[in-house]
Amino acid sequence: MMEIDPKAFLTSIFEAAVAAADPERTIRNHLPAKPKGRTIVIGAGKGSAQMAAAFEKVWDGPIEGLVVTRYGYSAPCERVEIIEAAHPVPDEAGLVASKRLLAMVSGLTADDLVVALISGGGSALLPSPAPGLTLADEIAVNEALLASGAPIAAMNTIRKHVSRIKGGRLAAAAWPAKVVSLVVSDIPGDDPALVASGPTIPGEGTRVDALDFVKAYGMKLPHAVMAHLNQPAADAPTVDDARFAGNEVHLIASAAVSLEAAAAAAKRQGVEAVILSDSIEGEAREVGSVHAALAREVAARNRPFQKPVLILSGGETTVTLRAKGKGGRNSEFLLAFAIGIDGFSGIDALAADTDGIDGSEDNAGAFADGSTVTRMRAAGVDAKAMLAGNNAWTAFNAVGDLFVPGPTGTNVNDLRAILVR
Repeated sequence: MMEIDPKAFLTSIFEAAVAAADPERTIRNHLPAKPKGRTIVIGAGKGSAQMAAAFEKVWDGPIEGLVVTRYGYSAPCERVEIIEAAHPVPDEAGLVASKRLLAMVSGLTADDLVVALISGGGSALLPSPAPGLTLADEIAVNEALLASGAPIAAMNTIRKHVSRIKGGRLAAAAWPAKVVSLVVSDIPGDDPALVASGPTIPGEGTRVDALDFVKAYGMKLPHAVMAHLNQPAADAPTVDDARFAGNEVHLIASAAVSLEAAAAAAKRQGVEAVILSDSIEGEAREVGSVHAALAREVAARNRPFQKPVLILSGGETTVTLRAKGKGGRNSEFLLAFAIGIDGFSGIDALAADTDGIDGSEDNAGAFADGSTVTRMRAAGVDAKAMLAGNNAWTAFNAVGDLFVPGPTGTNVNDLRAILVR
């Protein structure tokens, strides 16, 4: 193995994973047939503006539409209007966007086509409280979910039952027009109905499942929300609803495809790569500790993989909030990982969100190696105390190891890359 600059190498791996989810390339391969009537483009998510710009380039015909993305994630479009709203906590702009999307697809005919551009983050960007609920109620639900440690499937089952737009309701509003959903998956297992809580795709989770999840994860939801969830009127549309019969769903990018591209990029640079899984879930710090144990085993004993090797994994971990520190699931994963490899030479890692933002700060994640904890200590930072306080951003910022690529225009979940030299 030739001498490698670990940070440059790991950055190239991240870039290869993101390039594999490039919206222009992936959308071109999944264009629907042209309709007799109008073509309406709608969408939501952290990659939806770039998807809209890509669709404008490759669609040969008139279009009109509206998509909503996160503040700072816009892209120039000529015919599709872009609205920015708040993520991860919904705001009034998202509420307005939801109302406008529902209005845009109402009154269509069977000759019309709705193209839905859906990517991760769309759930928070489309607040639309169910009848009798308020935006404050939906924000309270969102905050309870984010702090609960519940997996994404559980979160989205609850979200869609307190909404006018999620769980296929947006597609139901477009009936009898055909709806073609082009989905960039950031969900472990790539169930398109879970991405952005499936505004155009009904899912399996029922209202009873939602109530079970609330109980199982000890969530304290507003009284009005619980009263709503206990009413049959809250039931979301089911998969066999006739309004969805003619619709199409295409998964155009996912963590699995991006991990394979990352592995290929490593091999081109002379490093063998292994993919553990594209759907790892669980508490970020615990997943970090397990990855650290695996890296130590490879470094010390050359098993279960031979050095040099790049160990890759994807998925979406969760963070149960214990304090009000700064960070995100990737930096928290990596801080636990750094503690686990403290003192080991020849191990370098990057953990980052492929959308370019981890948590609420401007970093996608961070870098770590066997000297990270020692360098933090020299900078006056106690790594274990920072981990206990959900303060991973502060810890990595202190040693200049934050990874800040900026918004990428796509979102296929987290990328964890561990190089053992």
